[in-house]
Amino acid sequence: MATCVWLLLTYKVPPEPAAKRVALWRRLKSMGAVYLQNGVCLLPKTDDHARRLKMLENDIAEMGGEAVILETAALDRGQEDKVVARFKADRDDAYREFIDKCDDFQAEIAKETAARHFTYNELEENDVEWKKLQGWLEKIKKLDFYGGALAAEAVERLKVCESLLDDYARRVFDAHDENR
Repeated sequence: MATCVWLLLTYKVPPEPAAKRVALWRRLKSMGAVYLQNGVCLLPKTDDHARRLKMLENDIAEMGGEAVILETAALDRGQEDKVVARFKADRDDAYREFIDKCDDFQAEIAKETAARHFTYNELEENDVEWKKLQGWLEKIKKLDFYGGALAAEAVERLKVCESLLDDYARRVFDAHDENR
């Protein structure tokens, strides 16, 4: 395995206003950053990450803070494995949450089916929810830099949700004589 190279961002921002500090944290997490401690985070080295971190560096300066961006690598394989494990754990947390939402989606379809509630409005609501799941999984996968253990399960669960939605749609159409 080739040595991983990361971009290390260290920053310090004023404690107030807290909303700006939280917005910064959210932007970094939405990029897939792993925090080593407060104000110190890592991202895999890519041109996109470098560009976005430079933009954040400017935002931090505008907040009255300071930031340094460095290129870094682990001292040895053991340290590298620790960092990669942190990235994978973060993604697996996201996949776990996604799978929970798939459970909710499946329960909703089962509830509507058991109640024989086959309406176009309900189908549309479920279709919107499925599309949200689909988009969410794409976002998680985009941040899964090192292959989280739950990735395949999440993909499979989305397929199950799609299959259930397709079956529910057939029942709605049948209930309204669309297929006859």
